[in-house]
Amino acid sequence: MSATPQVQDLSGWIARIRGQEMPVFARTVEGLHRIIGDERASASALAQVILKDAPMTTKVLRLANSAFFNQSHQTVSTVSRAIVVLGFNPVAQLALSVSLIDSLLGGGVRSRIHAEMARSFHAAVHARWAIRRRGEQQGEEVFIAALLSRVGEMAFWCFGGEQAQALDRCLSQGNMREEEAQQVVLGFPLRHLSSGLVREWKLGSLAAAALEGDVRSRGPERAVVMGHRLARAAEEGWDSQAARRVLRETADYLDLPLSIIHAEVLANAGEAARIAASFGASEAAQIIPRSRIPLQPETNVPAQPPAPDSSLQLRILQDLAAMTLDRSPLADILQLVVEGVFRGVGCDRVLVALLTPDRLHLHGKIALGAGAEALCGRFAFSMDGDPDDVVDAAIDSGQGCWINAARVEKPGTERLQQVTACDEAFLVPFGSATRRIGVLYADRNGRALEEESWRAVQHFALQASLAVALSAAESA
Repeated sequence: MSATPQVQDLSGWIARIRGQEMPVFARTVEGLHRIIGDERASASALAQVILKDAPMTTKVLRLANSAFFNQSHQTVSTVSRAIVVLGFNPVAQLALSVSLIDSLLGGGVRSRIHAEMARSFHAAVHARWAIRRRGEQQGEEVFIAALLSRVGEMAFWCFGGEQAQALDRCLSQGNMREEEAQQVVLGFPLRHLSSGLVREWKLGSLAAAALEGDVRSRGPERAVVMGHRLARAAEEGWDSQAARRVLRETADYLDLPLSIIHAEVLANAGEAARIAASFGASEAAQIIPRSRIPLQPETNVPAQPPAPDSSLQLRILQDLAAMTLDRSPLADILQLVVEGVFRGVGCDRVLVALLTPDRLHLHGKIALGAGAEALCGRFAFSMDGDPDDVVDAAIDSGQGCWINAARVEKPGTERLQQVTACDEAFLVPFGSATRRIGVLYADRNGRALEEESWRAVQHFALQASLAVALSAAESA
């Protein structure tokens, strides 16, 4: 990274970042825009630009095979096929975004860079979810606009040198709001740098509109703005007044009750972490907030627990099948299994626990729901081989257990109840036919469970087992 001159004006920063700090990205932008703007350009021309960069090729193909972007679930093994399946412009925009993230991953004030990336990925997933929830067909465009709309903040923290350090110190003191500190140190807010770079690099009219337009608009730029406000609310804590306000505004924008959007907004955090990791921003993925949103009652209306949603179950199971066929990491598949049971089956607490390599202990690994993180920490059992104990029996027999009042009257639930404090729950093992590797646990905090939910939880566990079996077959 070059030494930082004392640049005082906005135009100087734009010129410096464009010409001195990110020339490779500038050339990539120029090449992609030349192809996008040419109506006669072929898919092979776009493929050639991407294939010149091996890391970009790998990431674009990974994203093109993800359930998030590949709604048809068709396996993609070449860039040309990705263009056919996803479309010309979406692949070009993915390549542009991959190039940007790669350009910003090294050096600078790393904690600030990763925080900005985490916020941008989180906002992008929220924005895409919001526009799709409205039934509009601009999901990918909105995602990219939200991801790129803080390009100035990310570039500054990467290449700002001494002034970035000075701003970091100023912000760390906590005496001024973010934009006030930027104005004091730089003479302008960093959002103006983002606006300038979006225009300079022609990163899209939607990103520009979100940065400069009327935030009261009901158009797609509103989804970008709402995405960033939701991401910021997650960082401040969902119990804050500001978070409650943005959740109400989101409910108004989507014309949905708060009780519906709570679980979906929560699930977006896990999705954002997976997407950030697919882009190569693994450190940013780890700091995307995933805390539970408290179910705040609407005025004079008690909050309702999540209800089973069979259509949502089907969509998530389809995504799981696609991820399994795409050979996605098992951790990502298990995360989606937990989200599927939480959102689709309507359980209050859901967790996945895995056996240790020596198969002597079982520990909670992934959890969602009110109090689920604490439950996940307590969910630790030694595997003693007791045939009466429901945890031991699930692993040894491969049979799930519906724990209810009748089952509690018999021996074997004592260890589990001491940990969960719940006498109505599902416990289903998963793994290959000959080697179980863990269990899926779900409850409704003591409320009754029903046969339909029991079958659904078993189906999600079966999908996890298929992923484990496929992984084991490939490694054999």
